[in-house]
Amino acid sequence: MSQERFHIAEWYGHPFLALTDAERLALADHEVGGAAMSKADLDRLADLERQTQLGNLRAREEKRLEELRRKLEKQQAEERPCPFKINSAHPTCTKPGGVCSIRIYGEDEGRIAPVEGDRGRIRALCPARFHQGGLVFDAIGESLLDDPRANRVGEVGFLKSTGNLDSSAGEDVGRIDMILVKGNGGVSDAIDWVAVEIQAVYFSGEKMSLEFDHIKDTGGALSMARVKRRPDYRSSGVKRLMPQLLTKVPTLRRWGRKMAVVVDAPFFQSMGTMETVSDVSNADIVWFLVDFVENPNGGPFRLTVVSEVCTTLDAATLGLTGGLPVTKAEFEQRIRSKTKQDHIVR
Repeated sequence: MSQERFHIAEWYGHPFLALTDAERLALADHEVGGAAMSKADLDRLADLERQTQLGNLRAREEKRLEELRRKLEKQQAEERPCPFKINSAHPTCTKPGGVCSIRIYGEDEGRIAPVEGDRGRIRALCPARFHQGGLVFDAIGESLLDDPRANRVGEVGFLKSTGNLDSSAGEDVGRIDMILVKGNGGVSDAIDWVAVEIQAVYFSGEKMSLEFDHIKDTGGALSMARVKRRPDYRSSGVKRLMPQLLTKVPTLRRWGRKMAVVVDAPFFQSMGTMETVSDVSNADIVWFLVDFVENPNGGPFRLTVVSEVCTTLDAATLGLTGGLPVTKAEFEQRIRSKTKQDHIVR
């Protein structure tokens, strides 16, 4: 193939290659967020809808319900639905540009196709992509709680502020993405649960809007990406995921709880060699690696859990760092070399 570049894999949930020129053009023209409702408004709408069935609404609440219904109608008319979100009755894409994932394509004699092998796997850019059908949460529940239908509790406050310039004492300053709770025990019962952290990848390179502009210029015709970009695993892993693990896992370990981390397989493969443990009882972290495979019936690629990997926190930290320190002698030689170069430039 003459060239290889990362380009859109899924766009608003749709496989990029399966879209028609007209569909690509319509998606490129769409602007996310103008009519999207806030989570607070959606929660309030759901509560008022429940109350109206019981006949408990006052006049002021009825007026608010009508306002929220009009907002919902506007959202559904103007926004694109997200097929992957499972925590909202009215899931809407709120990611700027609507790109769910990217992958490497090659072009050969005008034909554009994903490259073969592991390098051609889809890389998820949006955390909501991992929520498809709740499949990964079912897998975590079955593996770690012996309950594939564990209750899902989203974004639970884990850290609270001690009080500073920007937050009041007791205010939530850190959350865990998802808590899975075994069974349906009452609030006073002892509960068995596992924490879940989800990490998509950022990308580095030119902004995606350049591709949208090109798609509009060509009337939606399929073409290779105009500019180079790539997944930024250093920012996603070392700068974002690793601090989350270092902050949360030690406390979870003291509590006798595990952390499940959900990433796509290429994310994990991008990390350095990581020592594993053979039994979950010796693990601090259980990595659930997913892939996205073509759906023979059409529609979105299907999320599939392809592997579970058990590690300690120390091993995960080394793996995320993705490298070994050079020797002192080699490091000092690099200092000398750069000092010499700087001297020459001056």
